Amino acid sequence: MSDFEVEVYQNEYLPQGAAEVNAVVTVTSRGGGAPAGDTPAAEVLIVDCSGSMDHPRTKLAAAKRATGAAIDTLRDGVAFAVIAGTDNAELVYPPRLGMVPADAASRAEAKQAVQRLRADRGTAMGEWLLLAKDVFATQAGALRHAILLTDGKNVHERAHKLDRILGEVAGQFVCDCRGVGTDWEVRELRKIADALLGSVGIVAEAEDLEADFREMTAAAMGKEVADVALRVWTPQGATVKFVKQVEPSLLDLTARREESAPRSGDYPTGAWGSESRDYHVCVRVPPAAVGEKMLAARVSLVATGTGEVLGKGQVLAVWTDDTALSTKISPEVAHYTGQAELAAVIEEGLEAQRKGQIETATAKLGRAVALANSSGHEDTAKLLAKVVDVVDPVRGTVRLRRQVSAVDAMTLESRSQVTKRVGKGSGEAGGEH
Repeated sequence: MSDFEVEVYQNEYLPQGAAEVNAVVTVTSRGGGAPAGDTPAAEVLIVDCSGSMDHPRTKLAAAKRATGAAIDTLRDGVAFAVIAGTDNAELVYPPRLGMVPADAASRAEAKQAVQRLRADRGTAMGEWLLLAKDVFATQAGALRHAILLTDGKNVHERAHKLDRILGEVAGQFVCDCRGVGTDWEVRELRKIADALLGSVGIVAEAEDLEADFREMTAAAMGKEVADVALRVWTPQGATVKFVKQVEPSLLDLTARREESAPRSGDYPTGAWGSESRDYHVCVRVPPAAVGEKMLAARVSLVATGTGEVLGKGQVLAVWTDDTALSTKISPEVAHYTGQAELAAVIEEGLEAQRKGQIETATAKLGRAVALANSSGHEDTAKLLAKVVDVVDPVRGTVRLRRQVSAVDAMTLESRSQVTKRVGKGSGEAGGEH
C-alpha cells in the first residue's frame, strides 16, 4: 500500500460577514509499500473498427500496431482483453467473455487476433463501454484501466443513450480516450474521459499511436491503489460548494459526491501510483463574529470499500477585522482559479470562432493569451499562438488567424484542461499522514 500525505493550503482569515472558504488540498502518494507488480490489475483495449478507420488504410494498421505495443507493455499476470468497436461491440480476445493473464502465449494469441481486425460499419461508443464493463466484471478486486481509441463521432448512438451508459459504467473502471486524426469531437471524448476519471488527447498522426499506447499502458501498470476517495466532512450549518481536481488536469467532482455519513461525502479520485494531485475545495459556512474560529471542513483520503483513512487535513475559518490578514490571497487558490478561467475562455473562444462570432472569439482568446502569459503556462501560450496572432501577450491583444488547421485547434482544445502545478510553500499548509 502506498503512503499518502494530505496538505491543505489556504488563507483561513475571513472578513466580517464572509461565508465562503477556499482551500487547495494536495494529496501525495509515495510507493512505500508493495511494488506495483504485486497489485492485481486488469486492462481492456478498445479499438475503433468503424468503416472510417480504413480511410486511409494505414490508420487501422497503425491502430493494430499500437494495440500490439500496449499488449507487449502489460506486466506478466495482468488480466487483459481486446474489444473491437463499431455500431456494436465485439470481444476480439479472448474469444469468450472474460480476461486472460498476460504471458508470452496469450500476448501472441491476442496480437494474432488483432491482426484479423477489419474496418466496417458505424460508431456507438456506449456499446463499447458496456462490453468493457462486463469484461471487467469477471475480475474481482483489481486495478481496472481501459484505453479507448476512435477516429470519429458517436453518430450511431443518441447522446442521451451515451449519457445513460456513462452513468452505468462510472466507477467501474478508469478510461483514457484518444482521438486519431481530426474527424472526432473533443467534447464528446472529454465527456467519456471525465466520467471515467481518465484523460483525453489527440494523436494527429496515426503513426504516433504506438508510442502513445505504450506510454498510457506503462502509466497504468504503475498504479498501486485501485479506488481512493476524497472524503469531505462539514459541520452543522456548513455545506460543500464544490470539489474540483485542479492538477494535473481540471475535473469537476462536485456532482460525483456519494454520501458516506451525516454531513460527509466521498468524491472519487480513481487509481493511484507514486504521484501528487491538487484539489480545490470550496465550503460555505455561516458568517460569524470577529474573533470566532471554526473547523470549516475535514478532508480525508479513504480507501473505497474498506474505508481505511489514508491521510487527512483540516480547512479552517477565522473571522477578523484585520484587513491585512483577510485580504491576503492564498497563492495556491489564486493560481488554480486562474487555471480554471484559462480553460474556460479557451473553450468559449474556440466555440465562438467555430460559430463565426469574431468579436467574442477575439475577446475570449485574447483573455486566454493574457492568462497563459501571467501564469507562466508556456505550453498553452505556444498552442494559442497557432490559433491567433498575438500582438500584446500582457494585455491579451490578439487577431484571429484567417486559416487555422484543425489539428492546431483540436490540440489546443484537448489540452485546455491540463494544468500547471503551482509552486508550494508560500501559503498556509496543514495536514496529516
